[in-house]
Amino acid sequence: MLLQGCLFLAALRGEAAPPGSQTPEESTVLQTGMSALRPNILWLVSEDNGTFLGCYGDPLAHTPTLDRLASQGVLFERCFAQPVCAPSRFTLITGIYSVTCGPAEHMRAQGKIPSWLKGFPAYLRKAGYYTSNNAKTDYNSPINMKEAWDASNREAHWRKRPDPKQPFFSVFNHEVTHESCLFPAAESKLDFPPLDPARVRIPPYQPDTPEMRADWARYYNHMTLMDGQIAAKLKQLEVDGLADNTIVFYYSDNGGVLPRSKRFLQRSGTHVPLIVYFPPKWRHLAPAAPGSRIKDPVGFVDFAPTSLSLAGVDVPDYMTGHAFAGLARGRTNEYAFCSRDRMDERYDMMRSLMNYRYLYIHNYRPELPYVQRLTYQFQARGYQSWAREAAAGHLTPATAQFWGEKPTEELYDLEADPDNVRNLVNDPAAREALEQMRAGLKRWVLEIKDNGFIPEGSPIEGYDASRVPGAVPFERVVDLANLASERKAENLPRLVAALDDPNEAIRWWGALGCAMLRNQSGTAEAALRKRLEDPSGAVQSAAAEALVHLGHPDLALPVLERWITNTSGTFYTVHAANVLIRMGEAGRPLLPVMKQMCAATQDAASNTAPYYLNRLLERNIALLEGREPALVYPKFVTGR
Repeated sequence: MLLQGCLFLAALRGEAAPPGSQTPEESTVLQTGMSALRPNILWLVSEDNGTFLGCYGDPLAHTPTLDRLASQGVLFERCFAQPVCAPSRFTLITGIYSVTCGPAEHMRAQGKIPSWLKGFPAYLRKAGYYTSNNAKTDYNSPINMKEAWDASNREAHWRKRPDPKQPFFSVFNHEVTHESCLFPAAESKLDFPPLDPARVRIPPYQPDTPEMRADWARYYNHMTLMDGQIAAKLKQLEVDGLADNTIVFYYSDNGGVLPRSKRFLQRSGTHVPLIVYFPPKWRHLAPAAPGSRIKDPVGFVDFAPTSLSLAGVDVPDYMTGHAFAGLARGRTNEYAFCSRDRMDERYDMMRSLMNYRYLYIHNYRPELPYVQRLTYQFQARGYQSWAREAAAGHLTPATAQFWGEKPTEELYDLEADPDNVRNLVNDPAAREALEQMRAGLKRWVLEIKDNGFIPEGSPIEGYDASRVPGAVPFERVVDLANLASERKAENLPRLVAALDDPNEAIRWWGALGCAMLRNQSGTAEAALRKRLEDPSGAVQSAAAEALVHLGHPDLALPVLERWITNTSGTFYTVHAANVLIRMGEAGRPLLPVMKQMCAATQDAASNTAPYYLNRLLERNIALLEGREPALVYPKFVTGR
């Protein structure tokens, strides 16, 4: 085995280009005739599920295929993903975080990527691999598909490679567990007895409603269906005589999908299963023996370098993650990092850091409730039933935690409190851990130049633009965002001073900070009025919202009207529409304009600014006309 590893290393040394040196095209191509010394790599992906598996200790899961794969492979106990698919898939395909290429951190968007960035399978293709993707892309960017994939469609398969001896990297996405499986009123026809909803465990953060129980039971049923689909793919490997030469990954693209999971940074939204099977021939590349369970945190940013490492291709220096297996396996991660920004039509901003024990969350928009009504998300009956219980005043303190405004910081003990319901931020015993995680998060967002601190639509957003010297003073921006999110009146002088800064991101956080203080920002009124004519539409909208809280909707409405009628396609329109819907009844004077613009944008292409503008306007019109109820937030959790 040692000799085989040495031959593999000698034969497979390839090079990939870091920024500023070689291009990916200059990567060394593997020598021909060495297919026997190169493993195939197979990614089996399920959509929208956390660790609902028997091998992760779930007593209700019926997942025999994956449980067996875990017993023969390596199970990662702390794998974390971004909480929604498009930013996650950007990270998977590039090996860098979506927040480095704004606006790729949003759901969905087109990240502004550097010209040299390609999907990492391009390096495998240059090294002689056949690459196939069946079939989801959703990469949140214009990644060059022709270079990444030999085939990317619903017919893509390793069986389509021209030479049966050619090594392959193949991805298969299994949609049976996707969020949308909960939307139909009736369950799909099953060939096994469905789980009794009475048996499921409702976590303490959810209300125990019939709809919630039904969704939990259905989701377990779909996990069983997915397990069968995974079994079919593994059977194909065996039939093709490839099982002994193929390293198999199984993982989910994000956590979820029951309420307070997908889209959120609690463990239920970011903790995903990861199992990697190494056949005996390739166990020298594994990080541990078969049946092992690894506790070190890993993230999707680690998958690209790990796959290149397994193939013997050098990992480009620009990649943020670390290989957790293969020849280039390096140090273990101290932390995993996750982010949440705009989800479909609604803005928010959260960042999280996880280590072996703790989960830390910083809410940069704590004035916004956890639950905003997203058109797509609220097709799930569980969310609808939660909203009904909130409106009826039936929520308990535990189930209301997720239904009001957010604390600035959250800290949870992942071992003692896996449901993340006991916030330890004010616990003296957790002070050291809090300070460590807080400092770790700040270091990380500065190191990767987190573009989420820049308003979507800004010309200084994007990998290249945000790195132009002087374009974004990241440390000042992050410090101001931290200050604004504290929502303390004593910070107002610094927020007001920021309103006159030459940098758009600084002015934006100054205006957001004033809006977060609501009626406590009265001394900022004169400075806020000036920002209604700011060069940035995002700053204008934030200043307008702050002035609404100071009793001046008359000043805000002309600004918001100017932006929601803007037809340039800029996302500044979505900033304005978010403010307008939060105004509630104070926005009624713009109802005729909303109807006009809603009609004009009804055929907008999906995932564009006009598309999300239309969703917001439709919802706002329905609320003002009384055709849909507003969400009701429990008063006793506000500002906790």
